[in-house]
Amino acid sequence: MKGVSFKKKEKLSDRTGGVTIMQTATKKETVLGIRQMAMIGVMTAVTCIAAPFSIPIPVSPVPLSLTTFILYLSVYILGTRNAFISYVIYLLLGLVGLPVFSGFSGGFAKLAGPTGGYLIGFLFMIPLTGILFEKTGKSFWKQFGAMVLGTLVCYLFGTVWLCLQLNLDFIGGLGVGVIPYLPGDTAKIILAALIGPVIVKALKRAE
Repeated sequence: MKGVSFKKKEKLSDRTGGVTIMQTATKKETVLGIRQMAMIGVMTAVTCIAAPFSIPIPVSPVPLSLTTFILYLSVYILGTRNAFISYVIYLLLGLVGLPVFSGFSGGFAKLAGPTGGYLIGFLFMIPLTGILFEKTGKSFWKQFGAMVLGTLVCYLFGTVWLCLQLNLDFIGGLGVGVIPYLPGDTAKIILAALIGPVIVKALKRAE
């Protein structure tokens, strides 16, 4: 009888311990989910604040802005999936009319205008860059190359859209929508590659 009693207690202890472990794991998953949602919200807010500030240039209807720089940082900080979610939220906020696009504008008219191709191109730039980050490693030049390829995809969408909007051939579209932005975008990519890993390390230390 004593042996039976001992086994029953042991089984009860095992079950109780298993429940405790499951509850702890569930709590950790919930906390992680809340933290991820909070970080997505923060990066979306940063995008909404930074993206409207832009500098018009005389050779193109597309202004200079910090949007690509912020989006690349979001890939570093949030990872591919969450960075994409953050951008989609930003895009939807702009489409419903909030002045979060370049020049403090918003609404579907912006998507139909000269910069609409870039807004769509970002939807492909973010996952491509994030996947390349994951596949190629953490060296400066590999991450630099990943962002360059992501930017080229965005350029492609932006250029085709400008050609349709302004009735240009593809070479003319490159002259309006790509060439004027090469120095600035190169500088933004270099800066993102330098400070992105630093921010990630700081966030990991703060966890």
